[in-house]
Amino acid sequence: MAYLRKENETVEIDYSLGKVWVAVPKALASLEWTVQEIDDAAHHLKAKTQGGFMSYPSVLIIDGVAVDKKTARVKVTAETPVTTITSIADFGRTRDRIDLFFEALAKQLNNKKPAR
Repeated sequence: MAYLRKENETVEIDYSLGKVWVAVPKALASLEWTVQEIDDAAHHLKAKTQGGFMSYPSVLIIDGVAVDKKTARVKVTAETPVTTITSIADFGRTRDRIDLFFEALAKQLNNKKPAR
């Protein structure tokens, strides 16, 4: 019997929503995860991770909201289908994928071009 393991996390980031939203697809590309749907006007994105040995891919739903001109709030919800057997080997992987996304996003946002 299969069911969805669902995790979510919301983070406030000290960058404008515009800059964060431009970095989101780049972060996903750096992880080699695919964008399935994107709505730039609503700042809503759906992406799919890669699966692994005895694990299914996760679906990430990413929503961005402006807190103010210099701060954005990003909410990530990850859903991973698991079975009774794969849930044993997949424990914590859904949370890890959220953490991987936020790490990749931080790298994209902090990626500064060298001074010439």
